[in-house]
Amino acid sequence: MTSTKRNVRETAMDLLVTIEKNQSYSNLLLNTTIEKNDLSVIDVGLLTELTYGTLQRRMALDYFLKPFIKDNKKLATWIHHLLRLTLYQMVYLDRIPDRAAIYEAVEIAKKRGHKGIAGLVNGVLRTIQREGLPSLDEVSDPKVRLSLETSHPEWLVARWVNQFGFDKTKEMCEINITAPPQTARVNLTKISRDECIAILEEDGFQIEKSPIIPEAIRSLKGNLASTIAFKYGMFTIQDESSMLAAYALGVAENEVILDACAAPGGKSTHIAEKMENTGQVVAIDLHEHKKKLINDNARRLGLKNIKTIAMDSRLVQEKYEEESFDRILLDAPCSGLGVMRRKPDMKYTKTEKDIERLSGIQQTLLSSVSPLLKKGGILVYSTCTVDKEENEQTIKTFLKNNPEFEGDLSFKTRMPEAIQPLITSYDIQIFPQDFGSDGMYIAVLRKA
Repeated sequence: MTSTKRNVRETAMDLLVTIEKNQSYSNLLLNTTIEKNDLSVIDVGLLTELTYGTLQRRMALDYFLKPFIKDNKKLATWIHHLLRLTLYQMVYLDRIPDRAAIYEAVEIAKKRGHKGIAGLVNGVLRTIQREGLPSLDEVSDPKVRLSLETSHPEWLVARWVNQFGFDKTKEMCEINITAPPQTARVNLTKISRDECIAILEEDGFQIEKSPIIPEAIRSLKGNLASTIAFKYGMFTIQDESSMLAAYALGVAENEVILDACAAPGGKSTHIAEKMENTGQVVAIDLHEHKKKLINDNARRLGLKNIKTIAMDSRLVQEKYEEESFDRILLDAPCSGLGVMRRKPDMKYTKTEKDIERLSGIQQTLLSSVSPLLKKGGILVYSTCTVDKEENEQTIKTFLKNNPEFEGDLSFKTRMPEAIQPLITSYDIQIFPQDFGSDGMYIAVLRKA
C-alpha cells in the first residue's frame, strides 16, 4: 500500500473527528483540507468519498458495529471513526478489497495508538468479515428501519412521514445518501452555454446541459471551481433548484431589487445577470466577511450592479423607506434539510426545536422586509428546506396577518418549462428526488 493512500484514510478519520467535535460544516472543512494538503485528483476523490460516505451512513454503520464492540463508551472517538470508516469501505465500496481496508486501519491504529488498540481494531474487523453483518430486516418498525437504513434520525423520519407519507419520505431519505452532482450557472452576460461547454470539454471535463435550467450545466467528472473558465467569471457554482429563485422573481432591466439574506451571493449575482448589469441589486447579509464573499463573486463575474451591505435584515427599515424596492427576495435562514446531500453532518445536529426557532425568525424577517416593497411589487420567499412549518405554514401565517399581500400564480409562466407542470399554486416545493437537485421551497407573493 502506498503511504499517500494511508494518509488519505488517516486524513478522512481526522476530518470525521473534527466534524463531530466542533460540529464543523463538513463541506467547508473538506475544502480547506484539500487546499492545504495538495492532493492528487484521485486522492481528492477518495478523501471526499470516505468522508461524506461515512458521514452519510453513520447510523447504519453504528448498527452494524454494535454487536462486535463490547464497550462502546470506553472507545476513544478516533477509534470509533476509524472502525466506521473502514466498515464503510467494506460494506459500500466495491473497488477496495476488504483485506486492504483492514490492513490500512490496523496500520493507522498502530501509528495513533498502541499494539493493544491495533489488535482490537483488527479483531473487530476480522470478526465482521467472518460472521457478516446483522440484518436490518430484524427491525420490525418500518420507520425505525428506514431511519437506520438511510441514517436519518428517527424524529426526522417520523416528521416527514407525517408531512409527506412513507413512500415520499423513503425516496427522499434514499437520495439523501447519494453524492450530489456538481452544477453551475453560465454567466450569459459574458458567454453562451454552448461556448462555455466547449471550453470546459477542451479542458477534459465531461459536461451535460441541465434538463431543467436553460443556462445551467452539470459536471459529470472533475471540480469546475478549479478551472480557468471559473476564474474568468464564465460561470458560478450553484444548484439548479437555487437558480429557480431568480426566475420566480422575474426581474426587468433597471429595477431596484432587495436580496435580504444574500450570502454567498449565488442568487444576487443571478438576478444581476438577468438584469443585464442594469438597475441595482441591494444584497444584505448579517456578516462583514460574507459581504466580501458577495463582492468577490460579483467582481469575478464582471457585475457592477450589486451593492452589498452588512447588517441585520430585521432592522432594514431603519435604512430604507417604505416602498423602496420593485421586487424583494427573502432567501430565509432555515434548517437546510433540503441540502443534506451536500452537508451530511447536519442531520445529526438538527433538532425539532431548531425548526420552531427558525420559523419565528422567518416570520420576523418577512414582517421587516415586506413594507419596503412597492405596491404591485413581487416578494419571493425561498428556503433550502422541505419542512412544512418553515415553508407553507410560515407563508400562510404571513398572508393571514398581511392582507395587502396575495399569492401570485402568474409566476408559473416565468419558470423554466421543466418546472411548470409542478406548479399548481403560488408556491412550489422541490424535493431532492424530483430532479436530483437540492430540496427548495419558493413562494411568490404580490403586494396589492
